[in-house]
Amino acid sequence: MSATPQALATGSDAAGEQSGSLHRSSFLRDARLAFRLLGREWHSGELRVLVAALLVAVAGITAVGFFVDRIEGAMEGRASQLLASDLLVTSRDPIPKELEVKAKTRGLSTARTLTMRSVVLAGETMRLTEVKAVTKGYPLRGTLMDSSEPFGQGRKTNEIPASGTAWLEGRLLAALGLQVGDRFELGAASFTIDRVLVSEPDRGGQLFNIAPRVMINMDDVEATQLVLPGSRVRHRLLFAGDTGDVDAWRLSLDGQLPKNQELQGIRSARPELRRALERAEQFLGLAALVGVMLAGAAIAVSASRHARRHLDTAALMRCMGASQRSVVRIFALQLLALALACGCIGSGLGYLGQFGLSELVGGLVVKDLPTAGVTPLLAGMAIALVTLAGFGVPPLARLKDVPPARVLRRDLTGQSLPGWAVYASSLVTLALIAWWQAGHWKLAAMVLGGTIGTVIVLAGGAWLMVKGLNLGRTHSGSALRFAIAGLTRRASSSVAQVVAFGLGMLALMLLTLVRGELLDEWKGALPDDAPNFFLINIQPDEVNDVRNYLEKEGLQLSAFYPFIRGRISSVNGEQLDAEGFADPRARRLSEREHNLSFVAMQPTHNTLSAGRWWNPNDSTAAEFSVEHDIARTLGLEIGDALAFNIAGEEVVGKITSTRNVEWESFNVNFFFVGNPALMQDQPATYATSFHLPEGERRVLAEMVRRFPSITVMDVDALMTQVRGIMDHASTGIEYVFSFTLIAGLMVLLATIQSTLDERRHESAVLRTLGARRKLLVSSLLIEFALLGALAGALSAAAANVIGLVVADQIFGFSLSLQPEMWLAGVGFGAVGVAVAGYLGTRSVLNQPPLHTLREG
Repeated sequence: MSATPQALATGSDAAGEQSGSLHRSSFLRDARLAFRLLGREWHSGELRVLVAALLVAVAGITAVGFFVDRIEGAMEGRASQLLASDLLVTSRDPIPKELEVKAKTRGLSTARTLTMRSVVLAGETMRLTEVKAVTKGYPLRGTLMDSSEPFGQGRKTNEIPASGTAWLEGRLLAALGLQVGDRFELGAASFTIDRVLVSEPDRGGQLFNIAPRVMINMDDVEATQLVLPGSRVRHRLLFAGDTGDVDAWRLSLDGQLPKNQELQGIRSARPELRRALERAEQFLGLAALVGVMLAGAAIAVSASRHARRHLDTAALMRCMGASQRSVVRIFALQLLALALACGCIGSGLGYLGQFGLSELVGGLVVKDLPTAGVTPLLAGMAIALVTLAGFGVPPLARLKDVPPARVLRRDLTGQSLPGWAVYASSLVTLALIAWWQAGHWKLAAMVLGGTIGTVIVLAGGAWLMVKGLNLGRTHSGSALRFAIAGLTRRASSSVAQVVAFGLGMLALMLLTLVRGELLDEWKGALPDDAPNFFLINIQPDEVNDVRNYLEKEGLQLSAFYPFIRGRISSVNGEQLDAEGFADPRARRLSEREHNLSFVAMQPTHNTLSAGRWWNPNDSTAAEFSVEHDIARTLGLEIGDALAFNIAGEEVVGKITSTRNVEWESFNVNFFFVGNPALMQDQPATYATSFHLPEGERRVLAEMVRRFPSITVMDVDALMTQVRGIMDHASTGIEYVFSFTLIAGLMVLLATIQSTLDERRHESAVLRTLGARRKLLVSSLLIEFALLGALAGALSAAAANVIGLVVADQIFGFSLSLQPEMWLAGVGFGAVGVAVAGYLGTRSVLNQPPLHTLREG
């Protein structure tokens, strides 16, 4: 009787259920065996090196991540003082009250400012000023400073001008001939001078576009009758609060503001601040990348040893009937369990570690470090999984191919993955993590490319050393002969050890080299005698008199630069349309007037990023040099015809170069510079800068009296804040660097541990044959010293080359070759690796030979 369709279906379902049940049963059986073996191996010490390497890697990376997250938060907070807020919206039109109400409902503090140009009157004297009206609470970040007398020592204040009073800058008081307590007129209102304004945290990013300041209360703006339809007024709404609240508010505003409003953060506000933060973040990215590289090397070496020690286990499992799938599943489950456990524990240790570090050094960075986010925790878990998979799975993959016959013949190891597959897996893993951690693809590509080249050089150099030493073995003393014999007998292990040692030393030397030069160059860009005062609006016929006066007072001046105002009118004959730019900064730059200058020779604090500088003797060419960042923002390229409208006249020139400008140097800098042939006939005033020592401010009062048309710009307070950011970032860099030392030591430990089994067996045989302990210790030290010296020499050379490229292409400064690092690499490699090797292999000499030989 034939089966019905229902019966067939029922039988099919039953077969499927049975098959699924068998699969689940097989998986559960393999899982139980995997965890049972994992517990046994842990108690016997099999996995401790691998787990230690992974724990240190995760803990180190997450500790760095948590601490860097807090350091960057602190630097952002410090930098936000230069905005007087964490975030702001700026507009030429009044900003609706509703936006302020919404911000307050999100727990943010707010304040408003209004700036405009106007004229103040004192009797028969008038002066163009920049009026700033503020509301209660200003500034939300940073410090407002006042004084009781012109050019006096500033003092911190939490107040703002009371209604009916005003605070004036010292240079404006001197120009008007007024004192504290006198009255002046502003628009339709009259004000009493209550205090002298010394500094504001958000004193505009355009240093040469600032007239003397008058600060009043926002409630008095209406009485002045200065704000009318069509008035050139800049409204700002400031926000401050917890990092999470500010970030959420930023996201809610991003892309939602009308075209007449612009959202600004600390990075978009000032070029000198943006450059300081970028340099700090780039080095922190490099430190994170090096940490990943060291972690990967340590895990790869440990996983390789772990796989070799499990060849017998895999063979025995095959003899007991385990399939290749079961073998793979068992070891994969072990790795997954290890990754999850180490990810959790390592991230926890990293989180705790950053608390201790913050207690020790947090006060050096900022008084109260902000709370770290969860991103480093998630990164720790991800890195544990990806790193162990990428560096640990390839060596263990060979275990599925171990033949059962290995239980009888120990020389059978089965087929292993092709070398290219193992290296490709590790390389792809390292590349992905490096790009993620560094956050800078160019930096990641350079270091990875340099690392690959170094691995090739290290491996080739080690192979040549082994071959060369083998030729001279017969002419060596006993200890040296034993050391050379060990190196040549373990040729592949020796090459691997040189590569591992070299990578560890390369990472440490690269960070040492770049870190030292970066900090020196960075701090050198803003020395103690950097210009802290600028003079602008110097008339051409006053240049020599001003120079003579300041030189007579013993002050060192920089060059006098022509100062011209102009607006971009067209590029390559096409009118520049602000609405065509999606980037708000590009729209703002395309609409505003720019400060232009002309010079014959390239400024010493500007370096060309592309193109060529003009011939100073050519009186016919019309050429421009543009700051690199603004050229990129506006889409300007070498060869473009750039036209400016200057006092109603169009001036056209060809862009022949772009420049990297050291804004943090506080020298006189310009976005756009032309050659003299292009702009020397344009109406210009002049600007210069100089350093005025503390206590010499009397010079300023006398200067204002002698040259009343000159505007004196005091940027000393701003420089103090930028120096503070540099110092705090430097402190963070120093401590981030210290974490990479731990990762480097783990590479050293893992590499030494990788040959313990072979060394233990060799030592037992030699001691059984009568070799003395002194001979074995000497040969061991010589062997590690040779490996370390070679690794140090090659890695020092590689660090110099990679450092040159990274410094030039990423950090923007020149780095010279340092031959002394080669000597240091050889010395440190020989001594350091020899000592570490001896300490790591003492158990080889201490274990009784009989015990070792019985274990096989």
